[in-house]
Amino acid sequence: MGVINITPDSFSDGGLHFDKDKAVERGLQLREEGSDIIDIGGESTRPGSEPITAKEELRRVIPVISALREKTDSLISIDTTKPEVARAALDAGADIINDISSSSFDPKMFSLAAQYDAPVILMHMKGIPRNMQVNPFYENVLLEVKSFLKEKIEVAQAAGIEKEKIIIDPGIGFGKRHRDNLVLIKNLHFFEDLDRPILIGISRKSFIGKILGSPPQQRLEGTIAAAVLSIINGAHFLRVHDVASVKRAVLVAETIIKEGQPSATFEESKEKKSSYVC
Repeated sequence: MGVINITPDSFSDGGLHFDKDKAVERGLQLREEGSDIIDIGGESTRPGSEPITAKEELRRVIPVISALREKTDSLISIDTTKPEVARAALDAGADIINDISSSSFDPKMFSLAAQYDAPVILMHMKGIPRNMQVNPFYENVLLEVKSFLKEKIEVAQAAGIEKEKIIIDPGIGFGKRHRDNLVLIKNLHFFEDLDRPILIGISRKSFIGKILGSPPQQRLEGTIAAAVLSIINGAHFLRVHDVASVKRAVLVAETIIKEGQPSATFEESKEKKSSYVC
């Protein structure tokens, strides 16, 4: 999943694609780089950000979605918490609703998704963007995030959304302490029994910056490391800015995992008086 933030203030690429033509060009570039889904958002959800009106959000995203729909058959997701924005986006050609609040901000989001038979991405977030990083606390982050996602899956199904159309996201960086993010990434398999595909957004996030001591634009290596580990640990989708670099790294990692098994065990090789060549 490639990211397009049509905002002036997103933490990593705010302002870069605020112009419609630049945003459309970026969407086509993401497709060329190998993105399967183009995720379009018009409202910054960085820590401390303030909400914008639905009217402004619509002004930002709908022309871009309409233009991209005419130029590519790629899947498009609308990153919004507002049902009126999601509805207009779906009418303009979007395919998926990516709601960071999991309908908590407006319960009508689930009924809208059911009406359009649209897949939804359900994310865990503690608080709201404006205050989510003000002393977040968990007794057990894995259990609490899992409980939240399990409940939201049930609520979504009760609203008429088929289980097969639900994707879950543990919400890296959304109301999480530094160590919480690391624990979630390392233990993504913990969420497997929810029986839903896992999406994870690790791209250029602050936990990487804390480890490397670098600003968002200098976190590519950290993003790649986190992306590869996320896939190894159970993620199915990666939401990233640097699609080409991350996809190539994941391809190498997956190939090694799938094809790098030895043809014989160590004991068998000793019996055959042979050895693996390094």
